[in-house]
Amino acid sequence: MIMVLAVTWTVSLAGAAGSGATAALAEEGGPLPGRQLLFYNHAYGVFDRETADAIEHSGYLRQFANFEVRTTTGADGQIWTGRYLMGRETYLELFGVGDLPGRDGTLGTAAMGVSVEQAGDLATVTERLRDQGIADPIEFRQTRDFGDGIPVPWFDSVFTSDQYDAFGAWAMEYCPEYFADPRGKTEPADHPGDVGRERYLSDAYREHLMRDVTGVRLAVSERDLANTVPLLRAGGFVVRSLPGGGAVADRGGTTIRFDPASPGQLGLRQVELSLNRPVEHRQEERIGHSTLVVGPGTHAVWTFDPTA
Repeated sequence: MIMVLAVTWTVSLAGAAGSGATAALAEEGGPLPGRQLLFYNHAYGVFDRETADAIEHSGYLRQFANFEVRTTTGADGQIWTGRYLMGRETYLELFGVGDLPGRDGTLGTAAMGVSVEQAGDLATVTERLRDQGIADPIEFRQTRDFGDGIPVPWFDSVFTSDQYDAFGAWAMEYCPEYFADPRGKTEPADHPGDVGRERYLSDAYREHLMRDVTGVRLAVSERDLANTVPLLRAGGFVVRSLPGGGAVADRGGTTIRFDPASPGQLGLRQVELSLNRPVEHRQEERIGHSTLVVGPGTHAVWTFDPTA
């Protein structure tokens, strides 16, 4: 099935990291009251061309995961080309330098989408952001052009800020118009208001080894982390500070770790994956400037070199 790229930001990459992450994390505590609203949906990273090409042409990845290379047209005619590994509820997308428009296609850029499962929950997330002091959350609707020049509403999203260094996160809610369009090849709703990840994604993952993304590790600036913490808390994640200025976010189906890093060392650094079935022996695949280790058991870890 045809998959989605995260919102391609049209704002420019900002300069040096701003202050405020320390204060934001100091006020973290537990999740906000109420049920979990946001769940990890997908993350992406921009890598060097050698690594991106190795991923694109890897025979092993096509066996390992529901894998696709696709060019997509989104809002305002933005066009991007990505490599997708798709699981049951979560996925991963990988780009080479220049595959995303403008400066978003710069080496080391990364991003992450977290999504609601029930229609209307994005509005609650937005209100929770205001309760945390984000006076004017940025709301954006992404569309998709299936090739006839008519944009189809794809998902609504909200950001805490339009200023970022090399990483950003957004909350998202899939639009009913997208589920209603047969070209999206989505599944029927399980219940009224179902806008969940499993409905959106194909069941083709069952034919491969990869099942889902269970952990991501990102190297980010102080400002980008400060912008992300309120969004995760608004969705029900528990955010814990780490020594040295990093953080870990739990709940939402996937563990998300943020490590502080300087310019030139930013980006998606590691992904942990669950498998549909156990494998008996450890298998290591070198793919460009990255290493995918599968097994033993029902676990895989994909590590990207700091320069990739």
